[in-house]
Amino acid sequence: MPDHKPPRLCGDERSTLRELLQFQRESLVRTASGVDPDADVRSPVQSGTSLVWLLDHLAAAESIWVERRFAGRRFDAQPTSRTLELAIERYRATWTRVDHVVGASRLDDVCRGDDTVPPVNLRWVLAHLLEETARHAGHADILRELIDGATGR
Repeated sequence: MPDHKPPRLCGDERSTLRELLQFQRESLVRTASGVDPDADVRSPVQSGTSLVWLLDHLAAAESIWVERRFAGRRFDAQPTSRTLELAIERYRATWTRVDHVVGASRLDDVCRGDDTVPPVNLRWVLAHLLEETARHAGHADILRELIDGATGR
């Protein structure tokens, strides 16, 4: 798979955080896409991590941090996706909802959820999601290479 480079930006803090987070999200989806259907939930590593698990985990992390902790909305845990296609669909739907909340908020707005102690602002949440997504996109790169030799982001 072709390697994509992150965007080089000269924008404000908000647009930079959002663009880099979106790049990492799309990198993870590109890495996972096209894998053999029998390999999407299989783990080639001792920890049991799979491509489907990574997608489900990041969808849950974004929903928990932005919808529940930041916006104070109710969060219902989703069952584990059974296929890569469903996991990608769930992840994209989650990031669309999250982006809507982020777009309507200021970076200095503080989490309203009752389980964020000490409180943090949206700037911190986006930076955390960026590092979490980049970390797991790297895990996906390794899993994909172990599964079928494909590399790139």
